[in-house]
Amino acid sequence: MKFFICLVTLLSNAAAVQDLSGKMFIFPEETNTAHVKLMPSQDSLSAVTVCHRSFTDLTRDHALFSMATSAIVNEFLIFWDATVQKMATYIQNSVAPYEGLDYGVNKWNSICTTFDSSSGLVQLWLNGEPLTKKYITNSVLSGKPIIILGQEQDSHGGSFDTVQSFLGMMSDVHMWDYVLSPCEILKYMTGKNYTPGNVVNWAALDFQLNGRVLIEHKEMSCQVELSKSN
Repeated sequence: MKFFICLVTLLSNAAAVQDLSGKMFIFPEETNTAHVKLMPSQDSLSAVTVCHRSFTDLTRDHALFSMATSAIVNEFLIFWDATVQKMATYIQNSVAPYEGLDYGVNKWNSICTTFDSSSGLVQLWLNGEPLTKKYITNSVLSGKPIIILGQEQDSHGGSFDTVQSFLGMMSDVHMWDYVLSPCEILKYMTGKNYTPGNVVNWAALDFQLNGRVLIEHKEMSCQVELSKSN
C-alpha cells in the first residue's frame, strides 16, 4: 500500500506535456514550496522574449518568472519590488528597473520582456504599452536552465522564500528565442492569432507541479443583458 501511494504521488508530480489553452495555474497560498517547474526546449539563447499574464492581490515583493542556471541564479528574472514600486528585470544578475508602472492588484496584467544580447537591450511591455529600452548586458544566456513559476530561485532550482512567493493566478506563459516585433507583442496582449513560444509554449507546456498548485479554466468576463419589466 505504501508503495502504491508513493507511486501515485510520483506520477501526479511527474513532468507532462499538456495543452493549457484557456486554463490557468492557481497559487492559492503563501508557501516556500509550491511552484511550477518548466522544461524549456533550448539551453542557449542569444535573444529572448518572455510573455505571461498574472492576477494577484499581493502588495509585497513577488517573483513572476525565475530562470536560473547552475552558474547564475538570476539568469532571467522578472520581479515586482513593492517597496519602491518597480518591476525589476534581471539578466545574468544585472538589473534594469522599471518604475512608475500601473501594475494593479486584482486585475489581469499582461507582461512581455524582450532581450537581445547583440545590442544588450532589454524592454518591458505592460498591458500593451512599451516601456523604455535599456542597456543591461551583451552576454548570451547559456547553461542548463531551470524555470520556476510561483517562487524566486536563490539557488539552481531551490532556496525559495515565502515572502517572495507568488499568490494568485497565472496564464499564457510563452518564451521565444528571438525578440518579438511590436505587432506580435500586441497580438499576444490582445490574445489574437499570435505565434506561440518556441522555447516555452502554453499550448504544449512541458511542466511539473510541486505542492499546492491547481489548474482550472481561466475566468472569463461575461456581459449579462438586464431588461426592465413594465
